[in-house]
Amino acid sequence: MKYTKEVKTALLALVAILLFIFGYSFLKGKNWFDSSRTFYVVYNDVEGLTPSSPVTINGLEVGNVSSIGFLDTSGKLLVTFSVENDFPFSKNSIAQVYGGGLIGGKSLAILPEYEQGNLAKSGDTLQGEIEEGLLELVNERLTPLQEKVEKVIVSTDSLINAFNQVMDEEARKDLRKSFKDLSLTVASLKSTAQSADNIFSENAPKLKRTFTNLDEMSTNLNNISDTISKVNIKKMTNDLEQAVANFEDVTNKLTNGEGTAAKLINDPTVYNNLERATNQLDELIQDVKLNPKRYVHFSIFGKNPGPYSPPKDSLK
Repeated sequence: MKYTKEVKTALLALVAILLFIFGYSFLKGKNWFDSSRTFYVVYNDVEGLTPSSPVTINGLEVGNVSSIGFLDTSGKLLVTFSVENDFPFSKNSIAQVYGGGLIGGKSLAILPEYEQGNLAKSGDTLQGEIEEGLLELVNERLTPLQEKVEKVIVSTDSLINAFNQVMDEEARKDLRKSFKDLSLTVASLKSTAQSADNIFSENAPKLKRTFTNLDEMSTNLNNISDTISKVNIKKMTNDLEQAVANFEDVTNKLTNGEGTAAKLINDPTVYNNLERATNQLDELIQDVKLNPKRYVHFSIFGKNPGPYSPPKDSLK
């Protein structure tokens, strides 16, 4: 049986149309030869989730997103996805949108619940939630830092304005003058330090001798201290107390008129007798000087020295 060119052309066009429809559906996540289950989930925002995005359970890819469209005029989005695996999970399981890094896109993960008697069936609507992605986490961490940086910038700006108000031209001049004076002071200190170093260098031998003498003095003091420590201080103290007591006893006796020394000091008669004896001794010495022949006489013939005559009153 032979087909005409028209029939062949029509059959080829029909096959091309079917392949186009199948390929388009496959790219959108539909597979006509697959008996996978279909589920629905409603979101306020899908955070960049697209058709054909993978669907995972515990990290294992079990399907993909079939379509995403508006549910109604409220703006809510209806996500349709298929699950090829016959893994059982509860109708109360959560369909979570996750991922969304700097390069990769969003994915849909089923967080399974394992309640018996309430298993999810094809056509059920699951509860949806959005996991914070990398950008959201970075934004969440950077927001407090941004606020702090803004506060620091505002404080810095206020500080700079206050500094500019304080540091007027006159204040700048005073500050430059202060730095100049400080430089002169440092130079003076440097010169003083050099002079002191020269003085110490020139007098190093003298200082060495001085310290040597101080060391010897310290040694001598230590020796004296050792000698003093060996002295019987208690005995010396007792002897000194005894001497003071004896002196006090003598003083008391002299004061009270006891003994010969006390009579010599306190009795005026003894003083008068001593004075009279002294005067008589003085007269005797004067007479000896005036009449030496009366007391010392050498004579061959034994001449009489003559009578005694007292010294003149003017010699007294």
